Amino acid sequence: MNDRKFKVLVIAYYFPPLGLSGVQRTFKFVKYMLKYNWEPTVITTDKIAYYAYDYSLLEELNSLNIIVIRVSGKEPNSILSKLGNLKPPREVFRKIFDIISQTIFIPDNKISWSNSAAIKAEEILTNENFDAIFISCPPFSAFEKISKLRTKFDVPIIIDYRDLWYNSYFSVYITPFHKILNKRKEYLSLKNADAVIVTNRKIKEFLIKNYPFLTFDDISIIPHGFDPEDFQLAKPFPKPKNKLVIMFSGIFIGYGTPKYLLKAFKELSIERPDIAQNIELHFVGYLRKENVKLIKKLKLEEFVVDHGYVDHLTSVRKIMSADVLWFMIDYRKNIDAILPGKIYEYIGSAKPIFGCVPEGAAKHALQEYGASFICKPDDVSEIKENLYRIYDLYKNNQLPKPSEEIIRKYQRDVLTESLIKIFQSKIKV
Repeated sequence: MNDRKFKVLVIAYYFPPLGLSGVQRTFKFVKYMLKYNWEPTVITTDKIAYYAYDYSLLEELNSLNIIVIRVSGKEPNSILSKLGNLKPPREVFRKIFDIISQTIFIPDNKISWSNSAAIKAEEILTNENFDAIFISCPPFSAFEKISKLRTKFDVPIIIDYRDLWYNSYFSVYITPFHKILNKRKEYLSLKNADAVIVTNRKIKEFLIKNYPFLTFDDISIIPHGFDPEDFQLAKPFPKPKNKLVIMFSGIFIGYGTPKYLLKAFKELSIERPDIAQNIELHFVGYLRKENVKLIKKLKLEEFVVDHGYVDHLTSVRKIMSADVLWFMIDYRKNIDAILPGKIYEYIGSAKPIFGCVPEGAAKHALQEYGASFICKPDDVSEIKENLYRIYDLYKNNQLPKPSEEIIRKYQRDVLTESLIKIFQSKIKV
């Protein structure tokens, strides 16, 4: 059985050359499937308007000789494709767009693309034999449309939840009808799934609570991770001498903001200007206009370095050049189930992590990691005290270090092996 080549049809809207962590998860799964005798064929989107293109990932993808089929839809991103790279809108406009979009489209505005992907998948499955179908979500419209093929083709469907669907931290239900219909669509889709994968225990508990037909054994947890090859290839950038570099890598959208960190640092700079002069706050990714304005308002320009958006390997190099890596998750409904992929990129660097997070999956991950500083997301005083503590440990060369055993758990090749075991348990022999 080990000598046989298996084939999996992968459905993933977010895939190179698109960037950000949702792309990373699926792409790295696909990359390491080859190591375990599984040959992926990927159905993904054609050119779209998007704010995070990463051509270093596309170059890596092209080196793997994987079949990638790109299909178009008539969703907003495809319609605006001629605009190419977009800048993230201000948060207030993003929220308005979300409300309009979720009111018109159920479950999401990628329905048109998902229909195209389902048509292409049906065509492929009619002409070729596949051992499994793997769907990465969101968008959950892809799960809804592709899962319906289960009745026509005797191929197991494995769904990968990167986020919640029903009643998620991103959901906006303008009427009870919208809420009921989303739950109904998820229920029917899950009925057609042979295996369900989630990124953390909170999502698993949420699904079991809302859909009692699912049992504990029906849902597997495969967390986010990091690719060890990225860290082998990436060499750290030189860092400022005698300065503590606290770095954020990612994008502030929805549940993230640097305002509490900036306000805490402002207080520190007034209380102890001598310490502030020895600290730099670095931001890799889209800092956003409203945050740049806040930095100027607080007169923190001399302490902040904005690197802008960079490709994945460059971001890894920058992460490796930092002393401490920071991120935050603000309060929202069901936010305890969110676990950003960036945490595991941070873990891959073996750097200390400063997390301003509520109770939930992210806090649990930091506690397990060990080399971490944890406080509430909006407590300016507590954030400031942690900054003092971090600086004191840095100055005395005593910043915490994680165990190699914890780091190894989250290597993409190890995580893909777990995914392959699920595939193998569901295939028709």
